[in-house]
Amino acid sequence: MDKIISFNVKCPHCHRSLMDHEHLLHELPAIKLNIEIAHQRGILRLCSIYGCYDHESDIQIPEHEIARFYCPHCNKQLVAQEICDACSAPMVPFLLDIGGRVSICSRSGCKKHYVAFEDIADAINKFYKEYGYH
Repeated sequence: MDKIISFNVKCPHCHRSLMDHEHLLHELPAIKLNIEIAHQRGILRLCSIYGCYDHESDIQIPEHEIARFYCPHCNKQLVAQEICDACSAPMVPFLLDIGGRVSICSRSGCKKHYVAFEDIADAINKFYKEYGYH
């Protein structure tokens, strides 16, 4: 059986968890965000499995539109200084529970994302403990 990698993320502003344990995607807690796109506001739930782009939303998300993402707790906008090198949209940052951060592109349909660790040795140790690799 292949192991999957699921990240637990939190808001870079208030540091509260963005994991929705009451709403699962692929049997794992979804990442819950407030979203604004094309002058509509709603809720977006992203799959927490690395490399999976499945999501659910209560509003229409037109292809190629740039969305604004907000923390459901503090309602601050989640936007990074970095720009997507694939489509030039702003990147959206989340803090990782294991240390570091993951950023996704804010443009609907763009699959660009990256993970960055502050202390790679510490992150690898936590990763191995979390996923049982030896």
